[in-house]
Amino acid sequence: MPKLLVIGHTFPEPSSTAAGTRMLQLLDFFLAEGYEIFFGSTAARTERSARLSEKGIGLLELKLNDSEMDEKFQTLAPDVVLFDRFMTEEQFGWKIDENCPRAMKILDTEDLHFLRAARDQAYRTAQPEDSFYFSDIAKREISAMYRCDLNLIISRKEWQILEEHFSFPKEQLFYLPFLIEPAESAQPGFTERKDFMSIGNFLHKPNRDAVIYLKENLWKPIRQKLPEANLYIYGAYPDRKILALHDPENGFLVQGHVEDAFSVFRKHKVLLAPLRFGAGLKGKFFDAMQTGTPSITFPVGAEGIAEAASWPGKICQDTEGFVKESVALYQDQTSWEQSVLKGEKVLENFRTALFSNQFQSRIHEISAAIEKHRSGNFTGEMMKFHLMRSTRFLSKYIEIKNKKTAG
Repeated sequence: MPKLLVIGHTFPEPSSTAAGTRMLQLLDFFLAEGYEIFFGSTAARTERSARLSEKGIGLLELKLNDSEMDEKFQTLAPDVVLFDRFMTEEQFGWKIDENCPRAMKILDTEDLHFLRAARDQAYRTAQPEDSFYFSDIAKREISAMYRCDLNLIISRKEWQILEEHFSFPKEQLFYLPFLIEPAESAQPGFTERKDFMSIGNFLHKPNRDAVIYLKENLWKPIRQKLPEANLYIYGAYPDRKILALHDPENGFLVQGHVEDAFSVFRKHKVLLAPLRFGAGLKGKFFDAMQTGTPSITFPVGAEGIAEAASWPGKICQDTEGFVKESVALYQDQTSWEQSVLKGEKVLENFRTALFSNQFQSRIHEISAAIEKHRSGNFTGEMMKFHLMRSTRFLSKYIEIKNKKTAG
């Protein structure tokens, strides 16, 4: 039985974040392929963390700057190591290289963090996003990608940016979006639903911005045309500013975290998601399509999922269009039902079966000839050398210092 070690940025919270859902999809894939899985993180588990042990996944406590990790990794001797975001590769990649040199290293980028940061800056400064691509975050993230044997890219747009702007070798990339299983039952129809909804983890800046933008620019004109409608705001980790937006008199209802997102999607008629920056794929739209819930968004929200003609709702270019299309979709049953059907067709492009065989074949192909694969990546080997030289000695220094302090 092959072994997989997953080094998580956090323990996955699928009820709070799309990243948590993504990680569970990857874990389920490797379980189906017969891997024995161990999951470790330096982060603490929370009450919302997935019960990984119930899936038969072993849990590891990982520590930074601790020689105990050397023995732990050597004993475990994984065949494959999956890093959850580039930061975990920076922390533990060199230790894996030192203690498990033949282990295949895979980086799940989740989404490209440098792209998210570039779009945030572009939005705030009204400058082209590509003027912010070559940032310190990009240097760190792409260096980590070079040091890995394979990098999972969630969006075709992100693949395109890597090729066109960074000339990143496609041999080290694998397109693996959200993996969706067919719906098990029919979803509630137009007449069985009411009200609008918005959802998203409030630790994620694009989600915060979207809800504030809804309250300050969009909801008032929508409700003027639909005075009986309400807008329910769901999402984990709302702070005081978000909670202060709660306005029952005007139908703007901040609800906070919801354990079962599908249950609230099935109650509401339309998802409003005015995302103005961000990267990757947005999990809320996949939840919406799986529950037969049309959505209204801006172009960045739809990126990597579908074009305007096939979008299950509407992709709008400005505030006026967003308001107009939200009201029209909420009232027009025929248009609403057509949007639901479009969502079903879009999901066909993300079925697990379309990717699982190719992904496993690529893993086997690289693992079987790992030295040959790495010999074609001199840049990555060079970056490993310099990172290990710098990080290894700094880590040893911190470890010795900590022991002296504790003594």
